[in-house]
Amino acid sequence: MSTVLIEIRRAKPSDATAIAETHDEAWRAAYQGIIPGIELDKLITRRGPEWWDSAIRKGSRISLLAFGDKVAGYANYGRNRARSLFYDGEIYELYLRPEYQGLGFGRRLFTSARRDLCQTGLKSLVVWALSDNDPAVEFYRTLGGKAVARSSERFGERSLDKVAYAWNG
Repeated sequence: MSTVLIEIRRAKPSDATAIAETHDEAWRAAYQGIIPGIELDKLITRRGPEWWDSAIRKGSRISLLAFGDKVAGYANYGRNRARSLFYDGEIYELYLRPEYQGLGFGRRLFTSARRDLCQTGLKSLVVWALSDNDPAVEFYRTLGGKAVARSSERFGERSLDKVAYAWNG
């Protein structure tokens, strides 16, 4: 009998390459056909192993979900960046490789990030998602997030609508 360990832990510099690969796969799957191709490529290329290594070494809160010896997903989170929204914490990114989606791993990663934020006094939480990213919108709604704000973000010539989902402490 073999057992595969599922682990959520803080990212280490040695994880940078695996996180960059996860980021690449997850973003291509999530945003293909939403963010214009050349803009999507630029966003992914900027976030190579060196970028992740630097973020980890600077103390960014990055947790990863490992399935066996493979990084299946990651979450990047911290203080809320939007001054106009009165929530303490924010999950900046939460992504899984496509083959690990729909298995409950996203919920586990979200719960872990939220718990970590709460333990440091950041009780309420906000997450932004592109409105056209139906799986993300449904994921945050299913987790009990309430739409509290809308904005837009430019990707080259295209402006895309985004929505903030929030959870109170």
